Amino acid sequence: MTDLTSLGVKEIRDGVAKGDFTAREVAERFNTAVAEAAALNAFIVTTPDHALAAADKVDAARAAGETLGKMAGVPIGMKDLFATDGVQTTAASHILEGFTPRYESTVSSKLWDAGAGMLGKLNLDQFAMGSSNETSYFGNVTSPWKKAGSNAAMSPGGSSGGSSAAVAARIAPAATGTDTGGSIRQPAAFTGICGIKPTYGRCSRWGIVAFASSLDQAGPMARSVEDCAIMLGAMAGFDPKDSTSLQMEVPDWEAALNSDLRGKKVGIPREYRMEGTDQAILDSWEQGKAWLKDAGAEIVDVSLPHTKYALPAYYIVAPAEASSNLARYDGVRYGLRDLPDGVGLQDMYAATRAAGFGDEVKRRILIGTYVLSAGFYDAYYTQAQKVRALVARDFARAFEECDVILAPTTPTASFPLGSMNEDPLTMYLNDVFAVPASLAGLPAMSVPATINADGLPLGLQLVGKPFDEQGVLNAGLAIQQRAGFTAKPEKWW
Repeated sequence: MTDLTSLGVKEIRDGVAKGDFTAREVAERFNTAVAEAAALNAFIVTTPDHALAAADKVDAARAAGETLGKMAGVPIGMKDLFATDGVQTTAASHILEGFTPRYESTVSSKLWDAGAGMLGKLNLDQFAMGSSNETSYFGNVTSPWKKAGSNAAMSPGGSSGGSSAAVAARIAPAATGTDTGGSIRQPAAFTGICGIKPTYGRCSRWGIVAFASSLDQAGPMARSVEDCAIMLGAMAGFDPKDSTSLQMEVPDWEAALNSDLRGKKVGIPREYRMEGTDQAILDSWEQGKAWLKDAGAEIVDVSLPHTKYALPAYYIVAPAEASSNLARYDGVRYGLRDLPDGVGLQDMYAATRAAGFGDEVKRRILIGTYVLSAGFYDAYYTQAQKVRALVARDFARAFEECDVILAPTTPTASFPLGSMNEDPLTMYLNDVFAVPASLAGLPAMSVPATINADGLPLGLQLVGKPFDEQGVLNAGLAIQQRAGFTAKPEKWW
């Protein structure tokens, strides 16, 4: 029998529907794989019973001849930012340790309704703040990939590092991620999987622990473009509980997948040739152009002149929103409470937040509070918002000349854990190619392209027009078919 853990979303769903195997067999096999992969530290909590109960429900529905959902029989990992009813939700922070919501996020509800089950809650950078998965209170996530000739623990990317590690290691066929400034795409690129951030508002933010509300967007991470299309179709849709939710029909992205790009134009932003980008990344970008040309697309140069200001603007807007969002974690209503003897309310707030938040979260709260303070608001926050508007305008003008934009996902391949801890600014530069699309609220995807000389995966990024996830997925499919990326990490865990 086929090793069920080698199958993706589509293969599992179709196999269960045809009766090749039962949903319970799939859930049992993945539950075992998760238990055996503790060394990766990808999961904060595991929920094998949830996966089995969802599987039994699917098997019963199939036996009764009922129509199965688009994720029927697929057990997935859930990033620990999504509130899950009766299951601890921490955002990988000590301040929320032990918090068990009595409600379900909209995205996870939709996935359960589509027939998916939950293998567990995935580790991440604390409050999604980080690019290497080293800021979690529950310890680092280790990538399943190793550098050739080295045993050093590698970064799975962040913040959705638990998600990327679990999918790449074949201990989950797919996982949810969230992307604020690259947190789906960068870890997908680092671990050789696919991940798409849809248009802002396509997936509900209700029930997701907020980082920066005007940027946060949920999306799927899986091993193929087809699997991402299926899962996104299950996750997306209007939600009246989220004021930023798009009131639009959800297209059938899976059915409309087409890698024939004749008549399409692919834009190459000249400003993305940045100093410090690995040569292997630049080479894979050239290769990506050739692949899309082979698929029938015309390659055109485009300009995104405000790109160089996008990253600094992001690191003003995102911390500003974070400092506001994280003010609610005060030790009063839920989560951690640190109450030293004989102190008043203010001291309790201070003690709780000092003990509960990690260093990176504190750093961003401080930055955010500073840029929103009297005297600095106009100098920093207002300016950053103006830059954001200019970045969005750049994209709008570029899309007058092309249908989709091709760029690298990251400036480098994965790096060893601990190698950038002393230099947060260099760490922030990991997001340099991902942030502009986030600021503009555009759909963007990373697709695995090749392996570098160190044996580590590299990803290519596709950015589309607002609401044109289909265009992004189709171009991603064209790359996937031509790249023929089948590499997977050697099992060491």
